[in-house]
Amino acid sequence: MIIISFFSIQVLSCLRTSTTYFNMKKQACIFASVTILMMLIFPVTTGSQTDNTILQQSYGIRTIYLIRHGEYTPQDDNIPDSLNILTPLGIAQARLVSARLKSMNIIFNSLLTSTMTRAKQTAIIINEDFPELKLERSDLIRECTPPSWRKDVMAGVDTTERENCVENLERAFQKYFIPSPDENDRNDIIVCHGNVIRYFVTKVLKVDTMSWLQMSISNCSLTIIRILPDGTMKLDAFSDYGHIPENMRTFTGGNNKSKELKVRDAFK
Repeated sequence: MIIISFFSIQVLSCLRTSTTYFNMKKQACIFASVTILMMLIFPVTTGSQTDNTILQQSYGIRTIYLIRHGEYTPQDDNIPDSLNILTPLGIAQARLVSARLKSMNIIFNSLLTSTMTRAKQTAIIINEDFPELKLERSDLIRECTPPSWRKDVMAGVDTTERENCVENLERAFQKYFIPSPDENDRNDIIVCHGNVIRYFVTKVLKVDTMSWLQMSISNCSLTIIRILPDGTMKLDAFSDYGHIPENMRTFTGGNNKSKELKVRDAFK
């Protein structure tokens, strides 16, 4: 209302002069008044504001669903990886997290897994509920031990192994934690490992990556990360295991040995 009143006063002031001598001056005055009105109603935005608005409107959001594999046995790094397989409890955990994903009513775009057996087996179970997704594999997200403040944990990790771990995880972060390439939202499932997921979370939160061991993570839990068009990352959830009953939960640092999946024999 204030803008319109100001404009009306300006135009009336211009029209008060009625002589032919001032016709051109009246036209110039009215033109100037209209120009001022347009500037007030449609303020000029800076290039950065315009670019940011276009970016937000033109690109979608990428959401990454990180899943730790199910419980496995014998949990021995000194034997071939193919022998470290999911337990019956681990298989049940995988089916529960898959059902959780299915219940979200989300269109998922990709399914990626670590090349380690326990992660692949978990991903295969999820893939059964999402047959439209092609199961991809990556060596970059294999389990490893990145640097930590815990001397007892790092005692058995040599320098080369530690450096290779960080190099792979950094490459994986740069490759997969990127904005959506177009205007569509993306939802990606990544099945990997506890250390890997915790390292990624420290990167998202922009804290010291050596703090990864300060977190505990459950088997077949969900860690959800949103990546906005400008590259900003938000941690939506960490180690969410709401889909797993407490008596079926296993996690890093927990008393997991006493937990077994009891299967009743129907023929007894």
